[in-house]
Amino acid sequence: MTQPVSSVATGVPVAQNPAIQTTDNAKLSSKAFLQLLVAQLQYQDPSKPVDTSSFMNETATLTQVQSSEQTAQVSLDMLAAQRAQTASSLVGHTVSYTGADGSQVTGYVSSATISTAKPTLRIGTADVDLSQIQQVLAPGTT
Repeated sequence: MTQPVSSVATGVPVAQNPAIQTTDNAKLSSKAFLQLLVAQLQYQDPSKPVDTSSFMNETATLTQVQSSEQTAQVSLDMLAAQRAQTASSLVGHTVSYTGADGSQVTGYVSSATISTAKPTLRIGTADVDLSQIQQVLAPGTT
């Protein structure tokens, strides 16, 4: 039988603390982590305060979590920018892609629609997701 996760300082199960609500136990956002840390300090036994080194370790962990979240967001932003740049650079080129029926289709890219989710290319009368492009030919070649 597994024991519920408890606050180090209070021994109170985390699930019983209304200040700490997470939907996924595998992920702990920096906000939830900070709420947990504040709850530990708030409910600690005054006769047995949290060890200073333990508190510093938890603060360092919070900093690492925040840094990881920022790095992940920057990476996502860079990926979106790279996709947008790739889509716009294909305008004026002839490309090949797999059509809806599974056949190989070749066409001229007349425009690109840039969105945060998925850039699309206008090839003839079809809008094609950038990820479907299989081959790019130099401008003017067929």
